[in-house]
Amino acid sequence: MRMDLITVGRVSMDLFARDIGAEFHDITAFETGVGGSPVNIAIGASRLGLKALAFTAVGDDEVGKFVRHYLKDEGVITDHVLTKAGRRTGMAVVGVQPPDRFPLLFYRENPADIHLTIEEARGLPLAEARALQLSGTALSRGRTRDVSLYLAEQACELGLTTFIDLDLRPDQWSHPLAFGLNLRRILPLCDVIIGTEEEFEAALSPAPEAVMAGEKVGDGQGLGRRLLSYCAEVDAVLVLKRGERGVSILQRDGQINVPGFSVEIVNTVGAGDGFASGLIAGWAKGWDWQRAARFANACGALVVTRHGCARALPYWHEVEQFIEEREGI
Repeated sequence: MRMDLITVGRVSMDLFARDIGAEFHDITAFETGVGGSPVNIAIGASRLGLKALAFTAVGDDEVGKFVRHYLKDEGVITDHVLTKAGRRTGMAVVGVQPPDRFPLLFYRENPADIHLTIEEARGLPLAEARALQLSGTALSRGRTRDVSLYLAEQACELGLTTFIDLDLRPDQWSHPLAFGLNLRRILPLCDVIIGTEEEFEAALSPAPEAVMAGEKVGDGQGLGRRLLSYCAEVDAVLVLKRGERGVSILQRDGQINVPGFSVEIVNTVGAGDGFASGLIAGWAKGWDWQRAARFANACGALVVTRHGCARALPYWHEVEQFIEEREGI
């Protein structure tokens, strides 16, 4: 079966506070969902009409069954959602305090998805896929680091387009330098690199401690110049997400700035995954990067106007309608 996308790595059961605006200690109820950047992107791509396969692992328990059932209901191919005996599925708990406070707690002491193996990866139908999507967090620990490097090399040999979302989660790394040290090994194998200003700073800076501690970077102009230079080294498309300032697409031949959409924020968690799903969907349609990024911006904007994460990811007709309405203003 020909498929559009294989995603690799993190998965979790998500609990989103239903009490929007409440302080975390005042939350009375949670809504269940599935999360983890790679599987969210698989769900988002599936909702946008792509055939997406998730390569990840869950525990041999009811939570693992919940995750697999959820992904199947979303149309994601789950043949390679593996079960790891004696492991637990990761979990994330999220508070919702718009417009800018969304406390997020990860429970990933020893999650099943970091125990994927190269032998299991060798069973993936890479030759039947068009694209591979990797995640920076998968390199933080466990055997999935080796799996990601192996798959990136195989994708190069087979001529797949490899996307990577830098997906910085500082609390998943043993040291501030570890994120960049690991990412710089795999980035030359990737065709499209997606990240925020902070994520690119942490990946490429020799001294990323401030960024890893949560401090904001500057206006991004200096970073933009460095990234244009980096494009020449790795021959990749760099997709720099700049929040309300939109997105910059950087390639060897220059930079294109694509404006974003102004919306009322309900929840920002999952917006980046919606963006990546839209970008990949646009690429799959054969669009140029400017058009694909505009579509991706619309996907991310829709997510932040909704409650939840995977549940908030849009369908194609919703994105089209959203863009038509905004362009008509």
